[in-house]
Amino acid sequence: MLKTMADKKRRPVPAKTAPERRSPCPVACSLDLLGDRWTLLVVRDLMFGRSRFKDFTASPERIPTNILSDRLARLLRHRIVDQIPAEDGTKRLAYRLTAKGVALRPVLEAMRDWGLAHAPGSRAALVPA
Repeated sequence: MLKTMADKKRRPVPAKTAPERRSPCPVACSLDLLGDRWTLLVVRDLMFGRSRFKDFTASPERIPTNILSDRLARLLRHRIVDQIPAEDGTKRLAYRLTAKGVALRPVLEAMRDWGLAHAPGSRAALVPA
């Protein structure tokens, strides 16, 4: 007797989970989330008080808009940023760091200090909010 698709037991579709990690090493796990050339710059800009998409595109590094959209979505997905209504009352949304995002401040400060000490020509031109 042939069984139809309706007769067969269907396996439940697993919920989307975090992608496999390279290792359980906390440095590797952090780099999996933050280790590209743009993500920490977006976090830096948020710490400096930037909050709107157009603010991030005005940074001196000139992040491409498609990459910025992707990085903001990733930061939202991992609850490093929240979306909030823009302060100017428009329909546009703004971004702010969550407590998890604010916890990255010492990491960025350490990177700034290392860069000032070891990357000739670097300078801390921006002042945090």
